[in-house]
Amino acid sequence: MKTADKIVNILKVNGPQTAKMLADMLQLTSMGVRQHLQALEQQQLVTVEDRIEGRGRPTRYWLLAEASQSLFADRHDELSVQLIESVKTVFGDSGMEQLIQHREQRQQQLYANAIAPHQGLAAQLDALAQQRTAEGYMATISQEDGVYFLLENHCPICSAASHCLNFCRSELQLFQTLLKPLARVEREEHILDGSRRCAYRITPHTATTHEQ
Repeated sequence: MKTADKIVNILKVNGPQTAKMLADMLQLTSMGVRQHLQALEQQQLVTVEDRIEGRGRPTRYWLLAEASQSLFADRHDELSVQLIESVKTVFGDSGMEQLIQHREQRQQQLYANAIAPHQGLAAQLDALAQQRTAEGYMATISQEDGVYFLLENHCPICSAASHCLNFCRSELQLFQTLLKPLARVEREEHILDGSRRCAYRITPHTATTHEQ
């Protein structure tokens, strides 16, 4: 195991440590450990906390940053799939549909609140993309000939959606309802169909009228 990986594991198990503490555990010099810590800091995997301990200069402790969570095994996908299967077994398809509708209603309210302060389709789409990115979708907006595209380069619910396609149907309907006053929304690319990303074509109503 690489030294950097060992440092990350120690911080995960033991919490914040000084460079000297880490050096003692790894049987390395403090200088060598600091070089690894600085490299991890540049990757935004660790951060620092200066603590006052008695007299003199504060003691610098190193701790894991939020981004480091991606380095550790996460079985939430497996849990999501298990929960979907359990809902289907216990409550049937109608119960699953109620669950999806409830999620859709909550998301619609969340997104409506996110775009409400912004005027115009372009500004609202930027706000929507920011909200989706915060949820893990890595979303961006592009524009071509007056038509907008919402591009999502990652799907954090892919495992769940692959076991219940109505999740994806729900998301398309959500965007259509949310943007209905200003535009028509169509899905052009779909990760579950083998595409690299999900892409939504968003045509302003003025553009639709012009095309017709």
